[in-house]
Amino acid sequence: MTLLFTVLLVITSALLILLVLLHKGRGGGLSDMFGGGVSSSLGGSSVAERNLDRLTVGIGLIWFACIVALGLLVAYDV
Repeated sequence: MTLLFTVLLVITSALLILLVLLHKGRGGGLSDMFGGGVSSSLGGSSVAERNLDRLTVGIGLIWFACIVALGLLVAYDV
């Protein structure tokens, strides 16, 4: 069980790094490489940005759950 959560933690960590780098920051970020800076003149966030936000939050919650689960498994030595 610990191995499963460890593998899931590594995968979600890599995905979080990628997703955070894709977000548009003050200077544009890596999202400009993929055309993310084109729709920023309208003032609101585009559908792609909102979906990226939702995906990042979802992966972050899975990452957090893996951390808690691994902590409990190690603490109780199951």
